Amino acid sequence: MTGWPILSTVTFLPLVGALILLVLPGEGYSARRNVFYVSLWTTTLTFILSIFIWTNFDPKEAGFQLVEKAPWLSSGFASYTVGVDGISMLFVILTTFLMPLCVIASKLTVQKHFKEYMIAFLVLETLMIGVFTALDIVLFYVYFEGGLIPMFLIIGIWGGPRRVYASFKFFLYTLAGSVLMLIAIMAMYWEAGTTDIPTLLNHSFPASMQTWLWIAFFASFAVKMPMWPVHTWLPDAHVEAPTAGSVILAAILLKMGGYGFLRFSIPMFPIASHDLAPFIFALSVIAIVYTSLVALMQEDMKKLIAYSSVAHMGFVTMGVFAANVQGVQGGLFQMISHGIISGALFLCVGVVYDRMHTREIAAYGGLVNRMPLYAVAFLIFTMGNVGLPGTSGFIGEFLTLTGAFRINTWVAFIATSGVILSACYALWLYRRMIFGALEKPSLAGMFDLSRRELVLLVPLAALAIFFGFHPGPIMDVTAASVDQLVANYNAALSAAGKLAAIAP
Repeated sequence: MTGWPILSTVTFLPLVGALILLVLPGEGYSARRNVFYVSLWTTTLTFILSIFIWTNFDPKEAGFQLVEKAPWLSSGFASYTVGVDGISMLFVILTTFLMPLCVIASKLTVQKHFKEYMIAFLVLETLMIGVFTALDIVLFYVYFEGGLIPMFLIIGIWGGPRRVYASFKFFLYTLAGSVLMLIAIMAMYWEAGTTDIPTLLNHSFPASMQTWLWIAFFASFAVKMPMWPVHTWLPDAHVEAPTAGSVILAAILLKMGGYGFLRFSIPMFPIASHDLAPFIFALSVIAIVYTSLVALMQEDMKKLIAYSSVAHMGFVTMGVFAANVQGVQGGLFQMISHGIISGALFLCVGVVYDRMHTREIAAYGGLVNRMPLYAVAFLIFTMGNVGLPGTSGFIGEFLTLTGAFRINTWVAFIATSGVILSACYALWLYRRMIFGALEKPSLAGMFDLSRRELVLLVPLAALAIFFGFHPGPIMDVTAASVDQLVANYNAALSAAGKLAAIAP
């Protein structure tokens, strides 16, 4: 692989595909078909190349690998530096894996401006991959904020009736939080004299400065995840977004907040992370319990799943700030698992919405009589969302609860109630939609999963079950980097006279 910038190739290949689409005609059946195939082959080739990165990644190495570096901004202020470690590798794979599925899901559902829609998705893919590979904090910020623009357009142009309101709310919430992060980045450069992330990871920021930097980064990452109480933009964005937009929003964009905590907050500001961990635990358990109760009250399928996402991200933040091996591993696993399961759930909503053009739960019932394959697929993802043993959702929740239990028994105890509540709202949704008699005349013509829909759902169902029984492929990739992260965190606390509550 010497001399081949594989990470840059994977990052910018979708952008090349977007440029090709720009010169293609966008009107007519043949033009639409060409746009679809260019988008599909671009995203598929990107996924294949990302698998090649995975095969050349050494999971026993804790540091950054496949590093590429080139001059960027003048005076050495920032450089184009990219690389991956065990924490970022799986997010790259998840992103590239889901994008071809989003292209297929959009083939028949997006009727207007199809070329522009696909361009927005390809540009968004480049920016998302860039977030997970950037090793310069300025480059990270450019990618992190740049992703707002295509998603803003996807929601605002191709969304539902209240799409303009939802898109502006999404944009303003996330942008406002990131302004503080930009100020913090400048302060870090003045303090450390560099924007290089590996160098910043080894720089000891003063304890008093860490608190303010931590708060500034928290303002951005908390909105992005989102954490309670800055989560209110998410249900609106999900309800109005097209199906593929909801998949990417839930599966990838939300994970950028958790990734940011692991890349910046914990390793760069360990003292502040330790001191403010009780604050995070409080917000996490409130999110788990409160948003689960709110989900129980929803009549819109997308809103219910959106609120469940906030609850599941509460498990992530709880595990990450437990700052032990079990908690951090669980948080990472939960993010990957949630990316698979939540993406699949939104695709399941899209399946019935395409037939009935409504997301109201009351409009359905007895679908098992007409759609047995759909009932099985929906059941698998519902059980994964609940955290049933044998699904990937169980592994992440169990590890985060184990990590939290070692730090604070009451936090783990209250968070465990969220598992019960998730079973309540998920099974309530499933019963209302799938079981019972097929009484509504409008459902008489419902047909089961098409070949295209099976292509979308079968791989996701297989992964949800496979990782539930065999989590090793994920755990092995993250193990070395997580061990190093926790060891460095504890060493920083020891040096400051604040030993971690429990050793890893």
